[in-house]
Amino acid sequence: MYFNELDNTQPSFPLNGRPNGFPSAGQGLNGNSDIAALRAIAQKYCPEEVKSVVSPIVPSEIDEFNFSEIEKEFTSLLHGGAPSSNLLGNIYFDDDSPSSVSNSHSDDANANGIAAENGFGIGIPETELVKNLKYEEVDTANTDEIRKQFPILNQKVNGHDLIWFDNGATTQKPLRVIDGLSEFYKHDYSNIHRGAHTLAARSTDQYEAAREKVARFINAPSQENIVFVRGTTEGINLVAQTFGRKYVEAGDNVIVSTLDHHANIVPWQQICRERNAELRAIPIDKNGDLILSELERLITPRTKFISVGHVNNTFGTINDVETIIKIAHSHNIPVLIDGAQSIAHTRVDVQRLDCDFFVFSGHKIYGPSGIGVVYGRKEMLELLPPWQGGGNMIKDVTIERTEFNDPPARFEAGTPNIADAIGLGYALDFVSSVGIENIERHEHDLTEYARQQISRISGITIMGDPKKRVSVISLDVHGIPAPVVGKMLDQEGIAVRAGHHCAQPALRALGYEMSVRPTFAVYNTREEIDRLVSALEKIVSSNVRS
Repeated sequence: MYFNELDNTQPSFPLNGRPNGFPSAGQGLNGNSDIAALRAIAQKYCPEEVKSVVSPIVPSEIDEFNFSEIEKEFTSLLHGGAPSSNLLGNIYFDDDSPSSVSNSHSDDANANGIAAENGFGIGIPETELVKNLKYEEVDTANTDEIRKQFPILNQKVNGHDLIWFDNGATTQKPLRVIDGLSEFYKHDYSNIHRGAHTLAARSTDQYEAAREKVARFINAPSQENIVFVRGTTEGINLVAQTFGRKYVEAGDNVIVSTLDHHANIVPWQQICRERNAELRAIPIDKNGDLILSELERLITPRTKFISVGHVNNTFGTINDVETIIKIAHSHNIPVLIDGAQSIAHTRVDVQRLDCDFFVFSGHKIYGPSGIGVVYGRKEMLELLPPWQGGGNMIKDVTIERTEFNDPPARFEAGTPNIADAIGLGYALDFVSSVGIENIERHEHDLTEYARQQISRISGITIMGDPKKRVSVISLDVHGIPAPVVGKMLDQEGIAVRAGHHCAQPALRALGYEMSVRPTFAVYNTREEIDRLVSALEKIVSSNVRS
């Protein structure tokens, strides 16, 4: 079982209606059914290497124990100490292990240099084995339970169970988001910030609480770093227009990458054209990876900004944005990271990345459409002028002049998308409850399985082979245009994206104009991939016969 230490969230599906699936403090666990359920869970997630040296955590002779005491003892073990009683010794170790764990054992282990580093375990061989397990190879997402939260998946399309493989374009919404939005509109909706009545206070509180959730999710220093916008595209335009008009001059240059979505190319292209500056692009290799050695060559004393995608939406390439940011900052160049395709698939920590801006859309991470986020470093946001004028972005207005508000309000002119910002907060709650690392593992398993199975089909080429990638696969079905393949898959109930995916420079760099693109999310399964493979085989076979 996995515990998310970074966001301190709980598993989303409690057993027997109890938080975390465990009894409350001091409550015993009774009955063979509960014991059997716990044993089944332990067996499911216990790797084979551990089964050979550690007996079941809940042996058959134990039918009642106190969870609060066990929790205290496990906590002591995990922090490198010894338990306060023999309870764990009686239920945890096999016949060849000590029947109790004592302080002397812990002291001896530390003296012999056996104790694990960073407070892991107490130095017994079993804990060393567990410490070295490769958990990243284990898929821990409870897909059956997760799918129950997405009612849209429970339907048929063209007589077949719907398979949603268009997650790169948008993700479906869990009940937590759907019900949360419904309840907000039923009971709390009002305009925000300036109302003196109860509903205005409720709406404002929920809107600002969503801003706090976003800040925590991406580890921003403060909610004041978070600006709500309509989506990634508007976020990039906001930065391009405000920064570009203030700082980009004739003869300057801005750098993007060949892998970028059009939304990270066109805004900078426009500002460069307006300011008589040059737009440059980091090239890619035949696998779909950026050639970062070219970045230093592209940078000049006139480079004013670098804006790149975190993850490519066509080949799934995870770009080495940490290196890009370090290189840029060594030249005092600010960096924007387009996180539209990364935010739902891997942990984002803007402070660790050290980026100046990070943007993403809510609908890419199980949230509503029409809401997005610009994270900006505080000192950068304070430098930028407003983009749009109107209510809430001002402190004081006369006919002669306007005093603008501080960020983030400076960039949120007019009535914002209140409900969908709140819905985004619910979506982040959902992702945190499942665990972003668990989602990442699950999607990685699906992606590699899909690539393996599809690669066996003669007549289909998988585009690109990036070193690090997320759950995106682009296909060329020989002799059949991508839109036709997309329609044929739809007849089988399978939704994919077919076209250029607003990434024409990336596709053309590898010699293609369009692709068929299945993309996977936490609610997808291997069985669905098997159906996709069968459908593709059928399409290829029919094309050969014709």
